[in-house]
Amino acid sequence: MPPCLLSARPPSPVITCRVSLGAVRNPPPPAPPSSLPLDPPAANLPSLTCALQCPHFQSCSGCTHEFNLHRPIIVDEATDFFKSIGLLDFTFDSCRLYGWRCRAKLAVRGTSTSPLIGLYQEGTHNVVDIPHCKAHHPRINAAVELLRQGIKELNVEPYDEDDRTGDLRYVQMAVTTYNTSLPASERYRNGKVQITLVWNSRNEKSPNSDKLESLAKFLWRNGGSRSREHYIHSVWANFQTSTNNVIFGNRWRHLLGETDFWENVGGIDISLAPSSFGQANTRAFDILLRKLQKYVPYGASVTDLYAGAGVIGLSLAAARKCRSVKCVEINKESQLSFEKTVSRLPKSVDGNISWHNADNSIEPLSWLVGSDVLVIDPPRKGLDSSLVHALQSIGSAERKVKSLSESSSSIVKEEKRPWILRAKEASVQIGSKSNSENQTLPQTLIYISCGWESFKEDCKSLLSSKAWHLEKAHGFNFFPGTQSIEVLAVFKRGQGLKKKKLAKKKKKNAF
Repeated sequence: MPPCLLSARPPSPVITCRVSLGAVRNPPPPAPPSSLPLDPPAANLPSLTCALQCPHFQSCSGCTHEFNLHRPIIVDEATDFFKSIGLLDFTFDSCRLYGWRCRAKLAVRGTSTSPLIGLYQEGTHNVVDIPHCKAHHPRINAAVELLRQGIKELNVEPYDEDDRTGDLRYVQMAVTTYNTSLPASERYRNGKVQITLVWNSRNEKSPNSDKLESLAKFLWRNGGSRSREHYIHSVWANFQTSTNNVIFGNRWRHLLGETDFWENVGGIDISLAPSSFGQANTRAFDILLRKLQKYVPYGASVTDLYAGAGVIGLSLAAARKCRSVKCVEINKESQLSFEKTVSRLPKSVDGNISWHNADNSIEPLSWLVGSDVLVIDPPRKGLDSSLVHALQSIGSAERKVKSLSESSSSIVKEEKRPWILRAKEASVQIGSKSNSENQTLPQTLIYISCGWESFKEDCKSLLSSKAWHLEKAHGFNFFPGTQSIEVLAVFKRGQGLKKKKLAKKKKKNAF
């Protein structure tokens, strides 16, 4: 694939550009052919500026800029920020630019004869139909078109927000590219779609449940395992009657197709339930994980906070043969996915692995004890203030831990509060639990950020404490067409050699 032409802006980060060929303004309807092309032919390439060329741009709120998808403007800001704090080798990977989105939540509005399936227009609750979205994996567009046909044929009423009536509120489309029967080079383009229909009822016994069953059967009949082109993985239902903007309710039901949804990222098979959080850009996430693994020593003890289904921690357990991996996550729905993923780990993984359903903002220091490496992947808002404070004061905490250890005490034995003890008790425990947990605190902090503004604040807070210094930073283009950047930052304990030398030089010059 040809590289994009990069603008000359010295000094700039190293940019890795994995770009497919350009796009056409009016592509054909996404009916499922035998092999769905991810990119249009070379003859339609508008230019080497990596343009979006999407017919829905400006009306749809999904993408905010149309040109230079390989290098959003925020990369320049990130480069300058890291340069201002002494890091000159920031790199940026542009990743896949078209057909990258493997998970999409779309609103369903309009009428049964003219349904609208897409995103809200910016600042409104008016849904923009996006049948030819250039960000979506092509199989999502094909599944949306099939859903549209089913709504029309079965007279399914889209949800009406004003009257709170109708049947179908939202749809979630998730693509799995896991298919070991195909060569690796063909798996992405031949992905299969898990469809979740968010139904406007309390449960499957509501009066309109017959339409739900009929729509599910229509989707499976035309896209399932016995259809001419098998591109539907499974059909699920979620039941939601709330009047707020929360998409999903608490009740889920598997209707048709496979029950387990598998993907391979970071070198391991991962299981994701439709209720679990999953990265939208599977390919970019895989690139990030493999980069992250290089910063974790073999045999290290790892704590993974904001762990979700434990994908990051488990990938490290497999790739770096970790002595122990402790995953902490507040969402209890992630436990089942964690257990299924563990069941497929390589037999060579023999460390102690645990998953805890707990709020890591409560007594965060207790989760850090016994770890060499701390991995944090917080939501867009960034780190909880209690965790920031614990990381800022980790030096004094370490001295306290050592003091307790030397006096034959331990943090675990000293802890008396029942809510802390309950949280520390693993919901899932793989391997023998160590009775003599070492009392070290992390020397390496790996921060994965999806919120640039919050990351800058957290980074400044960590550096200002002089407990940490920033050693490496990499950016990833998780959402081409937007002004966002995923950051992988590696912090080490102390001020770092360069800063220590600079401080000594300043002190010497003062005399």
